[in-house]
Amino acid sequence: MSHSVGQVAGFAGVTVRTLHHYDDIGLLAPSERSRAGHRRYTDADLDRLQQILFYRELGFPLDEVAALLDDQATGKADPRAHLRRQHDLLTARIERLRKMAAAVEHAMEAHTMGIGLTPEERFEVFGDFDPDQHEDEVRERWGDTDAHRQSRQRTASYTKDDWKRVTEEFDSLHLRMADLMSAGAPADSEEAMDTAEEHRLFITGAYYDCGHEMHTCLGEMYVADPRFTRTYEDIRPGLAVYLRDAIVANAARHNG
Repeated sequence: MSHSVGQVAGFAGVTVRTLHHYDDIGLLAPSERSRAGHRRYTDADLDRLQQILFYRELGFPLDEVAALLDDQATGKADPRAHLRRQHDLLTARIERLRKMAAAVEHAMEAHTMGIGLTPEERFEVFGDFDPDQHEDEVRERWGDTDAHRQSRQRTASYTKDDWKRVTEEFDSLHLRMADLMSAGAPADSEEAMDTAEEHRLFITGAYYDCGHEMHTCLGEMYVADPRFTRTYEDIRPGLAVYLRDAIVANAARHNG
């Protein structure tokens, strides 16, 4: 039995555009075609898609996913070798995150919102988020950084309406990024990178000077810190990793 691209998109919870993109880059080419030339996916194709989505959930870029699965498919790696490959990739990622975690001590995503507002006003602006809840941690981790001082200075005069505007604009950026992800646009596409650049410039304008290196540190924190990850996952599953990848790609574009 084979399945149409629309059926597979429904099974897997991805978009048709994503499946087309996977086919275009050779990551998941459907095994069959209808007489009219339409894609038809077999059960083996569905197994491969399941593995692709598993690795993507772990944050592996598409080229690494392709290498992993192609080694399996061609018999170049036995199961133990495949597991060692996974271990090596995860170890490298852990080491990268460790270095980024050290760098992020000099960065900041300070949730110092709510200054001068009543508890009722804070709830109205931020919903369930209580900015005072994390204030001790913010002060301990970033209190002596230029970013934290800049953020406190810039936000000290914010009114209730200012906070509403800032929150709505930031939410709008996140939703646009989520829509790009859902539409199947790669994280390193022009649209995603441009939105990541808007994200960086928004932080610079609203809070503190955020260069591309610092922005990359923040992107890693969105994935490494469960609290930030949950914020983005609540908007759209997979958004934390997608946003991080778009930020990294945008930084590489500007630094290249």
